[in-house]
Amino acid sequence: MIWKEYPQNIRVRLITSFFNRAVSMAVMPFMALFFAEEMGKVWAGVFLVGTVIISFIVNLIGGYISDRFPRKRVLLITSSLNALMFLFMTISLIPENKVIWLFAAAYTAFTITSSLGRPAMHAIIIDSTTPENRKAVYAIDYWMINLSMAIGTALGGLMYVSHKIELFLLLTFTSAVLPIAYKIWLHDEQINRLKKQHQNVFYDLLQNYKVAFQDAPFVKVVAGSMFIFAAEFSLNSYIAVRLAETFEPIALGGFEIGGVRMLSLLNIQNMLLVVLFSFLINRLTNRFSNQKVLLIGLLLYAIGYVTMTSANTWYVLIAFGIVATLGELVYSPVRNAEMANMMPEDKRGSYSAFSNLSFSGADLIARSTIIIGAYLLPTMMSVYMGVLLMIGIMLVYTGIFVNKHVDKKALVTKAI
Repeated sequence: MIWKEYPQNIRVRLITSFFNRAVSMAVMPFMALFFAEEMGKVWAGVFLVGTVIISFIVNLIGGYISDRFPRKRVLLITSSLNALMFLFMTISLIPENKVIWLFAAAYTAFTITSSLGRPAMHAIIIDSTTPENRKAVYAIDYWMINLSMAIGTALGGLMYVSHKIELFLLLTFTSAVLPIAYKIWLHDEQINRLKKQHQNVFYDLLQNYKVAFQDAPFVKVVAGSMFIFAAEFSLNSYIAVRLAETFEPIALGGFEIGGVRMLSLLNIQNMLLVVLFSFLINRLTNRFSNQKVLLIGLLLYAIGYVTMTSANTWYVLIAFGIVATLGELVYSPVRNAEMANMMPEDKRGSYSAFSNLSFSGADLIARSTIIIGAYLLPTMMSVYMGVLLMIGIMLVYTGIFVNKHVDKKALVTKAI
């Protein structure tokens, strides 16, 4: 697909999220460091864990709201509130003695408002695409996410320490532009709106998600994705800790690379490969069936991360890091598109919110690998990661394709 062929909503979303994410990534990765410096490590840890829990709960509420009410209106309200919260954060940094309570309150409020709006945006994207063009849309979205993250990370590294207020001002400005862009160019194409089934709104919300929980194929894909993402998330948890402790520093051209720098190189390599090869990989995989593409991509991804979990030699880490990223480039657009195809039209917001369980669960699994890794040898951790990935691959593959085969068989039987 060329740019002009993309639906207008997709173009609006890609452009706005690119600039917003690029600026956000210059600030958000440093929040743990900021709160630890200002309030202490224990306070920062408890506070940030609390915001993760709040974000997950509010995200489920946001999915329900985005199915019940006009999605464009939900986005306009939440994105406007996001900008207001960033303004409060900026103001709290201006005095010499920072008003940390105001910053923390605004950050918490931002967590709530952004989590409420996220499912609505995901649902609008699905509403604006078709099963035929979704793979291409998710491929360019994936590319732009990684490019914006690379730009944002570089911007943050250069400016965060000495130009914090300027970064937050820039973030406030880009956030304020979003609702204006949504108001002018975004179209709400939601046709079927979820009807309230029960008088008690909380019971109605729970019953709404009960449908998603009872959708066995979709639950399989969400659960499988959780195990699959855990491997990637472990790069910055277990693998990061292991490299920092056991990686033997090497010298390249007078530049010493220790465990922490090796981890940075692996992350940079991942982003560069995505930016440089996303479209080429997508064009090559279009020649094959989605079943083959998903399976090959997931197997490459698994081989890469299983090896990286215990590898301690720089060239092995680099080589299998490339294998893992190529596998991700192959499988990711197919998984995203097929998952979107599984969502009922009137429950896309709720299903999108429910699917975020895979990220929350993967994060918890990845963090637990640090504890497990304290008792197991690196080679055993590779075996553990391999088991998780095989379970994940089986669940995702059967959830998407075996269910399809059964449905088609049932339809043929009925026709006969």
